[in-house]
Amino acid sequence: MTAKVLTIAGSDCSGGAGIQADLKTMMAHNVYGMSVITALTAQNTTGVYGVLETPPEFVAQQIDCVFQDIRPDAVKIGMVPDCGIIEVIAEKMVQYQAEKIVIDPVMVSTSGHRLMSEQAMQVFAEKLLPLGTIITPNLPEAEVLYQYKNSTAIRIDSEECMIEAAKRIAERYNGSLLIKGGHLCGDAADLLCENGNFYWLRMKRVKNPNSHGTGCTLSSAIACNLAKGKTIYESVYAAKAYVTGALRVGLELGRGAGPLAHRYEEWTPF
Repeated sequence: MTAKVLTIAGSDCSGGAGIQADLKTMMAHNVYGMSVITALTAQNTTGVYGVLETPPEFVAQQIDCVFQDIRPDAVKIGMVPDCGIIEVIAEKMVQYQAEKIVIDPVMVSTSGHRLMSEQAMQVFAEKLLPLGTIITPNLPEAEVLYQYKNSTAIRIDSEECMIEAAKRIAERYNGSLLIKGGHLCGDAADLLCENGNFYWLRMKRVKNPNSHGTGCTLSSAIACNLAKGKTIYESVYAAKAYVTGALRVGLELGRGAGPLAHRYEEWTPF
């Protein structure tokens, strides 16, 4: 039986992140990929130069078309730019009783700028995040989630701080939490919190500045593995190994931080 995965995210015209990276990842995992586009972006390896948001009612129509015909076994949710889009996605996930939802909270840019308004953050945290089977923030995003509705902030600059942040964030949500430690020095260490238990996933760091779309790729790979029936731990471990392999190829495209080699096992340098 063919596993089916839906990505709900923004489009990256340069192909390195967003739905393009998601669909490439799905193809590499031999699952059937589908997409709902929340925004069009004008971007490349050097930055994002424009964003055109999809009307919420059209996001809803896309979701209806997918679930009413080819029901996905897992859903990955990435870029959700405003309150209306967030609300309609949450409503549709509940309406269709979607399963195995992976949420990549795209809230902070690489340069550290907040990508969500306070109002959008509230809707996101209250309506969408509770639906996630697993949430996959990086360190800056985990800092935002930690501070949400708290008077205290945290600077996550160590593994001890990752554990502290994970405890606070996990208290609010029923699903699992993966805090990605890529911003720390040393080996690439991610922290998985599942049912109150903590697991460190460590792999040797790949020295490759071309890492555009790693977050999108990782969350999509997790969704692919969940769709195939793997456990959360198995899915996260396999996804991390996949991203490591895609980085290790050392693909060099573009003038900035380039994309990954999503089908790295079949990659032939050109």
